[in-house]
Amino acid sequence: MEDLAAGGLNTCEIARATGIPRSTVHHWRANHRHEIQLCRTCGARRPGDAEIPFEAYAYLFGLYLGDGYIARHPKDVFRLDVALDARYPRIIAECRAAVRLVMPNSRCATVKRPGCLIVTSYSRHWPCLFPQHGPGHKHEREIVLAAWQRDVVRAYPQALLRGLIHSDGSRHLNTVHSPAGRAYAYPRYEFSNRSDDIRRIFTHACDLLGIQWRPTNRWNISVARRESVARMDEFVGPKR
Repeated sequence: MEDLAAGGLNTCEIARATGIPRSTVHHWRANHRHEIQLCRTCGARRPGDAEIPFEAYAYLFGLYLGDGYIARHPKDVFRLDVALDARYPRIIAECRAAVRLVMPNSRCATVKRPGCLIVTSYSRHWPCLFPQHGPGHKHEREIVLAAWQRDVVRAYPQALLRGLIHSDGSRHLNTVHSPAGRAYAYPRYEFSNRSDDIRRIFTHACDLLGIQWRPTNRWNISVARRESVARMDEFVGPKR
């Protein structure tokens, strides 16, 4: 396992290559803190001596797909910005915590904008962690997951969905009027994104968890079945 870890493979990749249970590999890596994580893209040594916390990464990835942007600065330094609604301080705090876990040696700050707060962090490695980075809007270009990101999605679909809902989704009461004139309301989740690829990432994560979904229009996905709403309530819930 040492050679595989030194080559930059993550826990899921080592487990798949060796046939060793992922929990065993995770325990082994937790007890070998002297290893330095290699960047998958550029091969350089990442700041810090710990493996990327992939559950926090999955959440941050969901936020990035919805409201994140990476800008280039001089000397090959990049700035990650995640724009979040100022009405939800817990989501802002959770985003800041995820940024600190994923990039612990980089300063995380917030910048006020009208109606929102921008969580921002500088690092040379943000494009390495988010290879979907590119010019223009996400819905105007192809969004394809790297092999190691597909492993993360399979391992942590709940965290990814939480990030996607916190950025481009909602939980609300939907009111329906019957032909007899009676009205009743039921909770449902909605996810809205103009990118076909990002919506497919959302529905794939739902499928992994057995959550039923349906498209309501060109850009919106609804989760309304009682059992599926209850399942998402276990790890998402109303925005705060």
